[in-house]
Amino acid sequence: MGFFSKAKKKQGSLIIAVQGSGYAVASVRHVTDSKPVVEMAAVFPAPAGQLDSTLERLAKELKAAAFHVGTLLTGGEYQVLSVEAPNVPQEELKTAVRWRLKDMLDFHVDDATIDVVDIPADKNAPSHAKQMFVVAARNSVIEARQNLFAGAGAGLSVIDIPEMAQRNISTVVQNEGRGLAMLSFDTDGGLLTVSCGGELYLSRRMDVTLMQLMEPDPNRAQLVHDRITLELQRSLDHFDRQYHYIGVGRVVLAPNSAQGLHEYLAQNLGMPVEKLNLADVLDLSAVPELLSLDEQQRFFMPLGAALRQDEVVL
Repeated sequence: MGFFSKAKKKQGSLIIAVQGSGYAVASVRHVTDSKPVVEMAAVFPAPAGQLDSTLERLAKELKAAAFHVGTLLTGGEYQVLSVEAPNVPQEELKTAVRWRLKDMLDFHVDDATIDVVDIPADKNAPSHAKQMFVVAARNSVIEARQNLFAGAGAGLSVIDIPEMAQRNISTVVQNEGRGLAMLSFDTDGGLLTVSCGGELYLSRRMDVTLMQLMEPDPNRAQLVHDRITLELQRSLDHFDRQYHYIGVGRVVLAPNSAQGLHEYLAQNLGMPVEKLNLADVLDLSAVPELLSLDEQQRFFMPLGAALRQDEVVL
């Protein structure tokens, strides 16, 4: 299985993400000319040592076999690398990409499951300058996740990553023709993405966790805000140099209940900074609990994965 492959099912997507000591489950229905509708956002806690049995129970309860079942890898389970696209025929792409990765991974390339995501090139740029993202994870990680879900009767159609989930949410937020920088935080740390026209152009991890962002001491909080601001400035400067033909119009902060970051960035970043409330871009009427910013933060990535519409098969 590639990370983004899909099989045909009767119904839509059901995202079941391992989260803490349990699962976060989300489902979204797309509606023509209207907001996507969140049909489900639920937590299924798993008692210690019972991830398997909990997944089996929720798969039966939700009739998961009728859906495209997807899951998300967490930050430490994969790597995303930006590389120059090999100038080879499509059927030789994976082999060529593997060769380029052999000195870039922190494990042997023969032990890697890989997939690629194109980065659209400037139409005026030379063809040899085209870049692509390569997603790589240990075979053992992918096989363990597939076996976990298959054993519960919820065979996986999609194994996704947070970068693409965040890209999906950016797509329903962004303005036509302008780049959008989005910054989110969870227990794995911060994730900055820049996307435009439904395409991911930049991905950066920040070593700042949600717990650090919630720091109550004002002096320590300012140090955290300084780190975030500096990393944002550096990343956006790099993006501007590499993708000068895409203007980033604003920075959007994913939902969380931390205090002070929005105001600090708005004062120090030099571009518009907005706080995202998912109620502005998604129909939450079926799941009113998601009106809480804490719940929006909890389900941010599963909902983003559930918004996937494109199909990538390698």
